[in-house]
Amino acid sequence: MAHEGPVPTWVWGLLVAAVCGVSSAGALFQHVQEIPPLLRASWRLQLTAIVLAPLALIQWRGTSDEVKSQFWTKRSWMLLVGSGLALAAHFGAWVASLDETSLTHSLLFVTAHPLVIVVGMIALSRFLPSVRYPHHTEMYGAFICFVGAGITLLDNGASQGDQTVTVFGDSLAFLGAVFVVGYIVVGRILRTWMPIFLYAFPVTLIGAIVLLPFSYIFESGITEFGAAGWVASEYFIWFFLLALIAGLLGHTGLNTCLRYISPLVVSTAVTFEPVLGSLIGWLFFDTGIPGTWTWIGGLILMSGLILVVYTSERVALEKANNQSTDAAALG
Repeated sequence: MAHEGPVPTWVWGLLVAAVCGVSSAGALFQHVQEIPPLLRASWRLQLTAIVLAPLALIQWRGTSDEVKSQFWTKRSWMLLVGSGLALAAHFGAWVASLDETSLTHSLLFVTAHPLVIVVGMIALSRFLPSVRYPHHTEMYGAFICFVGAGITLLDNGASQGDQTVTVFGDSLAFLGAVFVVGYIVVGRILRTWMPIFLYAFPVTLIGAIVLLPFSYIFESGITEFGAAGWVASEYFIWFFLLALIAGLLGHTGLNTCLRYISPLVVSTAVTFEPVLGSLIGWLFFDTGIPGTWTWIGGLILMSGLILVVYTSERVALEKANNQSTDAAALG
């Protein structure tokens, strides 16, 4: 239920902390690069699932019998499994990108999922009546995104800290953005009735489990580090920070903020992840300063994303208001 009245001051503080928490993940992942990326992604999700488990249990005990019954339906679990697979693919591609390109480039391209959604709307609106064709301003925003992305690629081969910008790494990050759309879409379907932790826990656990066999097949590190090697003292603190700060504080904090603040404000705040993430990496992990073309193209890309997010939220609000008006007229 949405909060009515003035937004409490603590919510704005939580929003800042949550966005910073989400933004810290890239730098933390890069800090433990000796671990293969798919295994690294699985470890992160494993520990996050452990953190979420007691919260999900508490929420389950307070959930109505009707919701519990709907939770166990075949349709719900097909969606949960689909979301878990999408989450696993997202983290696998994105964490791999952090080994192949700079932190800033990885964050810029993995946060470009609004662009993916616009392209998907163009493709699917012809075949699915429930999918609307993008607003012309969303199209302009998407075009600006493409221009910005193209400009950032002019830094291909440039160094940022210990990483070198590559088109391959940027492509992996963008693939991560493509996969996260599946997680977002399923979340929007299930979260209309399913409590946050009852959704996040099984999806996170599924993602963690799915990544392990792929790590075993494609990476050699799982035999060296172990399927749950995050328990080792030299790694535990970093993955605990990923689960607690990036996972619980970041994602759960943003969901909490949505009860009090417009989705437009929250979505716009999240688009600043590349800037904050790069700053965190530079301050705490010496990841270096982005190249000139990355600065120029990144700012253009982020401007396009903000335009897409703003227009999408405005169109959704207008649609909701029109539906309310129509329902009142019929009543």
